[in-house]
Amino acid sequence: MSKSNINKQILDYLKDQNRPYSVIDIHNNLHKEHGKTAVMKALEILVNDGKVKEKTYGKQKIYFVDQNEFANSDNADLMRMDAEINNMTNTLNDLQKQIKVAESQLDAIDKSLTTEEAELELEKIKNELPQLRLKLESLESNTGRISPEEKNALYEARKKYCKEWQKRKRLANDMLDAILEGYPKTKKHLFEEVGMETDGDLKVFTF
Repeated sequence: MSKSNINKQILDYLKDQNRPYSVIDIHNNLHKEHGKTAVMKALEILVNDGKVKEKTYGKQKIYFVDQNEFANSDNADLMRMDAEINNMTNTLNDLQKQIKVAESQLDAIDKSLTTEEAELELEKIKNELPQLRLKLESLESNTGRISPEEKNALYEARKKYCKEWQKRKRLANDMLDAILEGYPKTKKHLFEEVGMETDGDLKVFTF
């Protein structure tokens, strides 16, 4: 490609983008079609011709098109462009809201049971029903009652085990927090990786 064609290509690119670039930026943005030296020489010519402006910031030089190369916009043009910007901004906001809604719906679907899982859960409940009915009948007939002493002993044992449970749970959480400080993923990923189940997963709670 001749020097004049290189100059035109760079000038057209700077006009189209209308923003400052360094030599390296222009070289990369033109897909390295021309060497850095050729780009630099073309910019020097364009600067000398007054078509491109050069500014120095520290050790770096940037180049941008002389704004006189563009036709002045009247108020009507500016108002039209402002209106277009506002419309595009509103459209962008609407799309972002739609994306959030879609992501929430997808997350809900991911957390819901599949048909196969629902059928397995239903079968499990059906199998538990006879035992639950027997237990209900036993309670309704007041059979299998325990004495106040036995009841108090059960409560005390429960308090003891719950206390020990909470103690071990705290120790486990402390160890997990220490591991998570150097773990690159989330706590959920760690639990899945080591196969850990929480109280909530097993629907077990202490009071």
